[in-house]
Amino acid sequence: MDMLFVRELFDRSVPSYDETRRQLIPCFDEFYSHVPELVPFQHHDAFSMLDLGAGTGLLSHFVSERFPEAHVSLMDISVEMLQKARERFAGEAERFSFFVHDYSKGLQGSYDLIVSALSIHHLPDEEKASLFQSIYKVLNPGGMFINADQVLGATDEIDRFYREIWLRQVAGSGLADTEFDAAKERMKADRPGTLESQLCFLRSAGFREVNCWYKNYSFVVFSGVKK
Repeated sequence: MDMLFVRELFDRSVPSYDETRRQLIPCFDEFYSHVPELVPFQHHDAFSMLDLGAGTGLLSHFVSERFPEAHVSLMDISVEMLQKARERFAGEAERFSFFVHDYSKGLQGSYDLIVSALSIHHLPDEEKASLFQSIYKVLNPGGMFINADQVLGATDEIDRFYREIWLRQVAGSGLADTEFDAAKERMKADRPGTLESQLCFLRSAGFREVNCWYKNYSFVVFSGVKK
């Protein structure tokens, strides 16, 4: 995948990105709420979190609201997206760090929690597997990786059904045609893999307690814990 192409697509979408999330993700509330529910810390624990492909900081917002002592690092390839994230968290600058980086090129540092939402599906499968290995290396022992993403259907017929359902739901959401067209343009950068293959990639990287906790057609939330 040409990550420059991905960056350009998402740079263009910044002005209306947050406003269209609920229409483009029919299961928005359940999908995003599962991530903070899975975080293996208590409300006032202090821990370090990395958000991969953080975009405008939407997922980081939901997690950091529940865990006010967490230090959150947001990483994205898009400068424009991260600028929106900086604005979102401007009142709590000491808790948040921002990194412009293509995470498919490797990760550094150490973290107690790594999360991602609707980003890793832009990588081909071999790069997903490599990323999961990188994530495992930078997680502290007992650390957790949680991925909220879109997946490919297990068969072509199932995948066609996923897409038909999504198109029908979004068409009935009241989303403007221009925004619908822009979303379909961004989908040209999608390289989703099956859920089963990605769970296998996690296990191969060394993760334990690998599980899918939520699934709504192509939208899934799955995780693994570092041994």
